[in-house]
Amino acid sequence: MNRKSFLKSTLASALALTSIKSWSFGRSYNSKFPVMSLEQTMLEVAPFSLPALPYSPESLEPSIDKTTMEIHHGRHHKAYVDNLNKAVVGTAVEKASLLDILKEAGKQSPAIRNNAGGHWNHTFFWNILSPKGGGVPTGALADAITATFGSFDKFKEEFAKAATGRFGSGWAWLLVQDKKLVISSTPNQDNPLMDVAEKKGEPILGLDVWEHAYYLKYQNKRADYIAAFWNVVSWDAVSKNFENAVK
Repeated sequence: MNRKSFLKSTLASALALTSIKSWSFGRSYNSKFPVMSLEQTMLEVAPFSLPALPYSPESLEPSIDKTTMEIHHGRHHKAYVDNLNKAVVGTAVEKASLLDILKEAGKQSPAIRNNAGGHWNHTFFWNILSPKGGGVPTGALADAITATFGSFDKFKEEFAKAATGRFGSGWAWLLVQDKKLVISSTPNQDNPLMDVAEKKGEPILGLDVWEHAYYLKYQNKRADYIAAFWNVVSWDAVSKNFENAVK
């Protein structure tokens, strides 16, 4: 990719990101990782960086325990970043943005596809969780959920089906496709932004159902982990995602 093509690609990525904004919950703890928004992560080129959590690792307890958060972020997410940096060296996407890599995931090697997905998925995941989460959505998002699924409880049931029904490792998603809400799940570290996704669109909510996300606390009880997840969802963040996605 030459400089002209790269600049053109980066500009296109920036325009695409008008629908995926970032926010901050405020950081009152020390972290060795850089503070980066989701938008900054999407536009970043190699070497990619592991962003700091938007809250302290113990602040999501009891729904998600401190040890799981520390291992999940500091080891698993970090491994995706480190391995992505190694995988892109000498390739056509060595200077491409993370977003551009995701959009053409089907053309990438398994190492690039899986690690780019893992990096984006986890960055997104941290940012739709909050120590002040839980409750129910309001406003336009709440109206859209009711119109699409019949009720918030029915939506949670359908989302849980996608999360429990994902065989092995993967993710469950609520996404916007043609300005409509859609539930989907993806294997491994794929996501709806990828060209290989069965259901493509803009994710507004996601849940990691890899065992490393919940096994220390919930063992094989994935359903219990999914139920606890709703206690830490930031509906303010999800609503912002939704509003930007339907513009």
